[in-house]
Amino acid sequence: MDVKEMENGALQITEETTSQREVRVGRSFKDVWNAVVWHGGSIYDAWLNAVAAQVGSLILTLPYTFAQMGFWFGVCSQFLYGAFGCWTVYILSLFYAEASRRTRTAGIIHERHVLQYHEVISIVAGRTLGKVVLVFNMTALTFACVLQLIACSSHIYYMNSNWNKREWLYLFGALALPIVLLPSVHNFRLASILGIATTSITSAYMTVAALQHGQVGQVRHQGPKNLVEFFTGSTNILFSFGSHGLCIELMEAMWKPQKYKFVYIYAVLYTYLLTIPDSVSVYWAYGDILLHRSNAFAVLPPSKAKNVCIIAMILHQYVAFLLNVNPIFLAWEKLVGVHLSERFLLKAVARIPVVMVIWFLALAIPFFGPINSIMGAFLISFSVYIIPSVAFMKAYSRKQLSPVGPEAAMYGRLTYWISAFVAVWVFVFGFGFGGFASGTMFIRQIQSFGFFDKCYQCPPKPQGHY
Repeated sequence: MDVKEMENGALQITEETTSQREVRVGRSFKDVWNAVVWHGGSIYDAWLNAVAAQVGSLILTLPYTFAQMGFWFGVCSQFLYGAFGCWTVYILSLFYAEASRRTRTAGIIHERHVLQYHEVISIVAGRTLGKVVLVFNMTALTFACVLQLIACSSHIYYMNSNWNKREWLYLFGALALPIVLLPSVHNFRLASILGIATTSITSAYMTVAALQHGQVGQVRHQGPKNLVEFFTGSTNILFSFGSHGLCIELMEAMWKPQKYKFVYIYAVLYTYLLTIPDSVSVYWAYGDILLHRSNAFAVLPPSKAKNVCIIAMILHQYVAFLLNVNPIFLAWEKLVGVHLSERFLLKAVARIPVVMVIWFLALAIPFFGPINSIMGAFLISFSVYIIPSVAFMKAYSRKQLSPVGPEAAMYGRLTYWISAFVAVWVFVFGFGFGGFASGTMFIRQIQSFGFFDKCYQCPPKPQGHY
C-alpha cells in the first residue's frame, strides 16, 4: 500500500468517526430533550398537570366569593370541596384500575386507544351512566375552554383598553389554534410548569399588594347577607375545585397511574397555599367593595407588578385551555375515526373545528363572571362529584367490581356511605341551593347580557371609542 492509499484510508476512517460522533451527539440531544422536556409520564408530571388544571383564573374571583360568604365560610368551603375532590378522584382511580384490567389485559381495545372518563364509567357502572357522563363532562370542559378565552380578553382589557374585549377575543382565539399541534398530555411538562408559575406569582402578588395597600376607608366585612349570594359563592368554590373531570386522561399519561390518587391530594394542598392567603388578604383590604367587582384586578391598584400578573394569567389561560381541551380532542378524534392513526398531522387537522367552535362560543357569550356559578351548579356538580359517587354505589351494590391487592379493602360499606354523603351533599347544596342561587343571580343580570357583546361590563368611554 502506497502513501496515497494510506492517506485516503485514514481520511475515510476520520470521516466515518466524525459521522458516528454526530449521530451520537444527535441521539444524545434527542434523549435529553425527551427525558427533560417532551416525554412526561412520571408522578412529578402528573402533579404538575393536576396543579396547573386547578383553579386558574378563578383565583381572581375567590375574593369576590369571600365577600359573598365571609372569611369563615369561604375558607371552610375550600377545605370541604377540596376534600370532596380528593375523594371522588380516589373513587375514579379505583374505577380506572378496574376498567384498565378488564380491557387491557383482555386485549379488548387497541394499545393506542386512550381510555377516557365516560368510557371508564361505562365499563364499570354501565353504558347509560357512561353516556350521561359524556354529555355532562364534554359540555363542562367545552365551557371551561370558552371561559379561558373570555378571561384572556377580560384580563388584558385592564391593562390596555384601546381594543374592546371582542377585538381582544379575535386575537386570543387565533392564538389558541396552534394548540392542536401538541400531541398529548405526555408532552405538557413545560406548559404545566408555566401554569403553576403563573398562578403562584399572581397569588403572591395579590397577597402582598393587598397587605401593602391596607384596608380602604370604612371597610366593611358583612359576610353573607342573603342565601342567594352565599350559595352563589359556595358554588363558585365547588367549580374551582372541580378540575378532576380530566383526571382519567391524566392517569392514562402516567407510567404508574395507581399513584395519581396521592398526587391529587398533594395538588389540592398546594392549591390551598395559593387560594387561601390571597382571598383572605384581598377581602380584608377591600371588604364588601368586592361584591361589585368580581375580578380582583379591578380593585388592585395599577402597577408594573399588576401588569406582569395580568400577562401571567393570560399565559395560564392557555395552559388551562390546553389541559381542558385535550379530552375533547380525544373524544372528537374517536368520533371522526382518526384516534388510532399514526399520522399526527391528520389528528391535528381534525382538531381545528373543535377550537373554532370554542372560539365562536367565546365571542357569542362573553359573560365571564355569571357563567362560573351556573357551570358549577348544573355541570360540575354532576360530572365530577355526584356521578362518580353514584357510579360507585351502583357498581358496589351490583357486585360489578372485582378488586385485587391492597385496594380490595377499600371496597367496603364505609366507602359506599361516604360516597352517598358526597352525592347527597353536592346534590342538595351544590345543585339544589347552588342552582337556585346562581340561576337567580343570572336572571338578575340577564338584562346586561348581549350576544356577541363588544365589551361586556366595560365602563362607558367618550364619544369616538368603539
